[in-house]
Amino acid sequence: MSIPHDSSRPDPDALLAQVQAGERRAARGKLRIYLGASAGVGKTYAMLAAARKLQADGHAVLVGVVETHGRSETAAMLAGLDVLPPRAVEHRGRTLAEFDLDAALARHPPLILVDELAHSNAPGSRHPKRWQDVEELRDAGIDVLTTVNVQHLESLNDVVGGITGIRVGETVPDTVFDQADEVVLVDLPADELLARLKAGKVYQAPQAERASKNFFRKGNLIALRELALRRTADRIEDDVRAYRVEQSIADIWKTGAALLACVGPSPGAEHTVRSTARLAGQLGTDWHAIYVETPALQKLPAARREQILRTLKLAEDLGATTAVVPGRDVALAAVEYARSHNLSKFVLGRSRSSLPWQTPHIKRLARYAPDLDLVEIGAASIDTPAGARTASTGSAWGADATADADPGAREDGYGERGDVGVPGATRLPWRPQRATGYAVAVAASFAIALAAMPLLAWLDLANIAMLFLLGVLLTAVRFGRGPSVVATCVSVACFDFFFVSPRFDFAVSDFQYVITFVVMLAVGLITGHLTSGLRFQARVAAQREKRSRALYEFARELSGALQTEQIFDTTRLFIENAFRARATLLLPDADGRLLPPPAGMTLDIGIAQWAFDNAESAGLGTDTLPASTLFYLPLVAPMRTRGVLAIVPLRQRWLLIPEQRQQLDTFAALAAIALERVHYIEVAQNALVNMESERLRNSLLAALSHDVRTPLTSLVGLSEALAGAKPPLPDPQREVAVALHDEALRMSAMVANLLDMARIQSGEVKFNLQWQPLEEVVGSALRASGSQLTGHHVRTELPKDLPLLRYDAVLIERVLANLVENAAKYTPPGSTIAIGAALHGQWINITVADDGPGLPPGREEAIFEKFTRGERESAKPGVGLGLAICRAIVEAHGGRISAAAHASPLGGAAFTFTLPLGTPPAMPELEPEPETA
Repeated sequence: MSIPHDSSRPDPDALLAQVQAGERRAARGKLRIYLGASAGVGKTYAMLAAARKLQADGHAVLVGVVETHGRSETAAMLAGLDVLPPRAVEHRGRTLAEFDLDAALARHPPLILVDELAHSNAPGSRHPKRWQDVEELRDAGIDVLTTVNVQHLESLNDVVGGITGIRVGETVPDTVFDQADEVVLVDLPADELLARLKAGKVYQAPQAERASKNFFRKGNLIALRELALRRTADRIEDDVRAYRVEQSIADIWKTGAALLACVGPSPGAEHTVRSTARLAGQLGTDWHAIYVETPALQKLPAARREQILRTLKLAEDLGATTAVVPGRDVALAAVEYARSHNLSKFVLGRSRSSLPWQTPHIKRLARYAPDLDLVEIGAASIDTPAGARTASTGSAWGADATADADPGAREDGYGERGDVGVPGATRLPWRPQRATGYAVAVAASFAIALAAMPLLAWLDLANIAMLFLLGVLLTAVRFGRGPSVVATCVSVACFDFFFVSPRFDFAVSDFQYVITFVVMLAVGLITGHLTSGLRFQARVAAQREKRSRALYEFARELSGALQTEQIFDTTRLFIENAFRARATLLLPDADGRLLPPPAGMTLDIGIAQWAFDNAESAGLGTDTLPASTLFYLPLVAPMRTRGVLAIVPLRQRWLLIPEQRQQLDTFAALAAIALERVHYIEVAQNALVNMESERLRNSLLAALSHDVRTPLTSLVGLSEALAGAKPPLPDPQREVAVALHDEALRMSAMVANLLDMARIQSGEVKFNLQWQPLEEVVGSALRASGSQLTGHHVRTELPKDLPLLRYDAVLIERVLANLVENAAKYTPPGSTIAIGAALHGQWINITVADDGPGLPPGREEAIFEKFTRGERESAKPGVGLGLAICRAIVEAHGGRISAAAHASPLGGAAFTFTLPLGTPPAMPELEPEPETA
């Protein structure tokens, strides 16, 4: 029986890591996050209340930025607090008030309040996100109080979007949330929040009415509240685990109902796994499944070992966290695993009768961990198949193991000779190798006897006995427990026959030598057993070190890769060396279709494409097309799937080992991140080149436009003077002068377009945003385009109840004029042009449509590019800048513009641009005029 060691003794490496992490935390500022299910629950109010209390206690508090959203109760909490002046940022003609990070760092307060952690900073700020400002404040040693809603957490963003139908664009990485020193949940029932919304304490009346019909529905609020509570509970569970590690607390804290299923070579292991999965589902908790591999279990036949791995795979498919844990004592290793993961309940199969000297595992677990709960699962209702005999192995969890039909049938593979979980660890067939070990044990004992016989005159019998024990020790180190037992017995026999009087006879004249034989036999057996166990542990440690070294070297090689080809070659080489398997990478093209594999690798591209599209593994060892001879693993990076890793293992069974799959998943994750890094390096380089090209082109256009505009203005004036000269010119000369004037005007308009485009692209245009009706700008645009609309029918379809819009009238008039002139240019005389508007949620859609021939197919998006025309070869005047200017102006207003071929109710082309509605200012009430007598 193994003697349990003190598992409560802290791990020195873990303690060192804790000290280093504590030093890093001590140098940074503390972060407290007020988490809410949605807007209006009182996060900012709670943060300000905490700040006022801290200030009353004598602490210096600075308000960096707080968004009151017009809530009087929140604004009142700012009274008496030191508020940092905001930083004014000019953006697209508007002045934005942003958090002044530099001023906050210069003042360096002990504590600062930074509201709305997920906020996106205005362009030109040092960081694009406010949470990055908070990280810099913490790096400077400043404590921070902040707020965030659950829908802004990156991991829950898509979940909340699926519930509410609204997906927010501003998110916070979960690492920032998880690394916060404190999280305070600000909770409010859905009914109370709806009451606050109705009372105007969340949004103003018009906005509150729209919110109650969309995001703020009761079902949405209940679901968001559940997400916030669960996320906070997960965070608290992490805090509990971290505290237990810091304080070296080995006792289980039953804060949860996490289960640990113990899997062994018994025929009821699958029943135990399924029962645990059902129990975990009923309790709504996580569960783990482990298999403790001892030196004795390593000698199981290959078929039995594969059955254990299949059982672990079943547990993983049912949602368990699985592991293969090496150890000498099954119960002790399981208890240590449970304590390290804070698992409070063991689930085991029901024990069958064991040998009298064997203690059932459930009793040993009760002795090692009396504070844990033990759940014993009844036997399966389906009997063991006929012919399956049971025999005790001394290592089955709760039941005896099933003997193999052919106990000698072993095949090459992992796990033999102590190589735990190593694919392709080859060895000689079982019987010849064991026979060799026993033969060497016998030969070594006789060799020691023959070598010691000439030394009998100089050595005492005690020293000769030590020589035999040395042989037993060496045999145990090299060949394991079985040959060491044989070596012990043969050594005792040789010692009796060759050295004990009477010599060359097994008779013993002195009874003391009987005691010597017994002690020698006991020492040999104990030494062989201990040496075999140490040999097993050493090989386990060596294989772990080998896996860690392979991951380190792989990560180091990938960190220096700057091209996709380097990542391809490095990944293939390391996979083949670490897993003894053929491997290749399949990368997608621009359309998301995987490229064919290199020559010499035969695979099913359809399975690989399925794995890529669904971001799930497929092929060998999976539930998707398991008959395939290849294993397809998608390379999932943080942003998207970057490719597929196709593997042909030399030993198929290693795919079932959890540790091997975890290591392979780690390799795949590193490769995916490297591919994504290289991709974004290329994107950044291309963006830089495009920016420089665009800047150079805009500079050239501006310079040329300025240089050409002056002579064009003179040419327009001179041609106009020539056409109106007194006395009048003859008709032929006058026609030439008028044509010259028209062409000069057209050229002047082109130059003006070039200048406007260069100014908009450079950000030099200052927007004059005012609240004004749409009808006025439509009328002015039609008047400005009157000459081009001659011969066309123009129809306006504007609803009478359109709200006021906030826009730059000159620029939006330019957009409408360009669209109307474009419709007139590409439609025959007598065509109809319609201008319409309609409300759509928080936007207004403005459409210019015609009944002409429509747009060329497939060019709906391309025509908005600079110097792109609807007809590549056309006699119509223009350089293709009108629609590009429209897009630049509309996007600068926060809207978007699109074109559709034959989507107009009139049957022709339709151009639609959107503008945000916003909340118009309240109109002053006019006093009634006094009645006159």
